[in-house]
Amino acid sequence: MLDLNFVRENLGRVEEMLRCRGADPVAVLKDFSDVDTQRRQAITEAETMKARRNQATEEIAKLKRAGQDATAGIAETKDLREQIQAREKIAADLDGRLQEILSGIPNMPHESVPTGHSAEENVEVRRWGAPPQFDFTPKPHWDLGAELGVLDLERAVKLTGARFAVYWGLGAKLERALANFMLDLHTREHGYTEVLPPYLVNSESMYGTGQLPKFAADSFRVPHGEKDLWLIPTAEVPVTNLYRDEVLDAARLPVSLTAYTPCFRSEAGSYGKDVRGIIRQHQFQKVELVKFSKPEDSYAEHEKLTRNAETVLQKLGLHYRTMALCTGDMSASSAKTYDIEVWLPGQQLFREISSCSNFESYQARRANIRYRPQGKNKTEYVHTLNGSALAVGRTWVAIVENYQQADGSVVIPEVLRPYIGADKITPKRF
Repeated sequence: MLDLNFVRENLGRVEEMLRCRGADPVAVLKDFSDVDTQRRQAITEAETMKARRNQATEEIAKLKRAGQDATAGIAETKDLREQIQAREKIAADLDGRLQEILSGIPNMPHESVPTGHSAEENVEVRRWGAPPQFDFTPKPHWDLGAELGVLDLERAVKLTGARFAVYWGLGAKLERALANFMLDLHTREHGYTEVLPPYLVNSESMYGTGQLPKFAADSFRVPHGEKDLWLIPTAEVPVTNLYRDEVLDAARLPVSLTAYTPCFRSEAGSYGKDVRGIIRQHQFQKVELVKFSKPEDSYAEHEKLTRNAETVLQKLGLHYRTMALCTGDMSASSAKTYDIEVWLPGQQLFREISSCSNFESYQARRANIRYRPQGKNKTEYVHTLNGSALAVGRTWVAIVENYQQADGSVVIPEVLRPYIGADKITPKRF
């Protein structure tokens, strides 16, 4: 969420930002200025009345000490009390309306973010490696997985429905090996602390990272007594909210955490997209990186986090490119985002496998996550960052498609062999 004073004092910049993001300023800002003015007026009137009430109270006391009639003063204070309560209710109602508007305003993009309205205007920053060369036509993972007997989409439909998957044998073991490899890499070499959070969170947590209220339709809601719980759409939600309503010591920053969790997304509005294979699932597993940083360090930490995610692909020998997202393709909460896209030869395209974002203070303000700068009494909001490192299912896809052989087998990358205990996946039926 943006700061109220910032929006009030930079309304023109906010309107231009919304246009750069492809949004209608009128639809997003609504009656912000009117509500803000009316709220401040109600607060001013209430404070003025409180001052008059205090003065009247003193006058009543003087009259009583002098043995004089204070009836008129008492009646005035009663009337003032009722008027103050009315003004405070008006101010509270308007404040709720103002917070609702503020919560729907996206973050201000960093000055380095390219301006554009769609993914076609994203900018390639770098690429690594080269596509594998085949002397046969490479197959997509949905064909390879079925032929190898390691990916079963038909039985998943029987169990649950579309956009779910069952993995068998070395297919299941490859998924588990990837998660363990990624966690070991990030904790042992990159200095992250592993955390295992709940997979259900409350609405306050979803609000804190920006999923609510705007993106409720993209998540699975679980009614639970008088309060709703939500299946996490990403580990970003519980891990970021670990420090909700807390003040961190500056000496601890940056805090770097990693978590492996399943993720659940309803994929509302995506029906008809990526219907084959396991690219777009209702349930998938992901290793997430989350950082809490001092504001002055957050962009250096953003670069470091992105490189940490890229290292996974480099160690797996997978060709990829890193893209700077344009203003129109970033998430609402992000100030700057890099997408890492891996090459999939079976589909002859690059596919997003990680999204690494700096949210600056946008999430921290919503979740009230602060730190106390050394030598200062006043607290400030931290900057939060996160990125997938990596989406495990899509990494599984990349390995199967990039390491496929002419005989239909799939070679397991060398770094994963200690985790799997095999060097090749060959056809097997279960």
